[in-house]
Amino acid sequence: MDAIDEQILGLLQEDARRSFSDLGRRVGLSTNATAARVRRMEEDGTILGYTVLTGGAALGPRGGLEVFIDVRLDSETDYDDFTAAIEPMGQIVEAIHLTGPFDYLLRAYAPDTGDLDALLRRLKRDCGAAQTQTRVALRPTRVPAPSRRAG
Repeated sequence: MDAIDEQILGLLQEDARRSFSDLGRRVGLSTNATAARVRRMEEDGTILGYTVLTGGAALGPRGGLEVFIDVRLDSETDYDDFTAAIEPMGQIVEAIHLTGPFDYLLRAYAPDTGDLDALLRRLKRDCGAAQTQTRVALRPTRVPAPSRRAG
């Protein structure tokens, strides 16, 4: 599996109903080349199937696990290089540059713990993360804005 396959998987995880032509346009391949890659990933077991989630079955807007990953970059990695490296990763939906012991807080979605493990490994292998700390969201709670009293 290469970086283009990972991009295709990320896009399919966002929307499994994307057409081969849309996928190809987004990753820079022809429709036929994209279709061949998807079929190969289906045949080799990388893609096991396609699912419809309804109601409360999805923890996040993309389904699966919603995770928050604190990232400390290695001393060789530039902030701009890190953000450029994570930009094509479809699982990551937000990156916040921080003060304190970690450099970034990432909000991401992973279908399962195996995919989360692969994401964490990729951050360290390809993006310059020296250390990560991960938290999994269990249940969102909406906090209403405080009411304003005329005074």
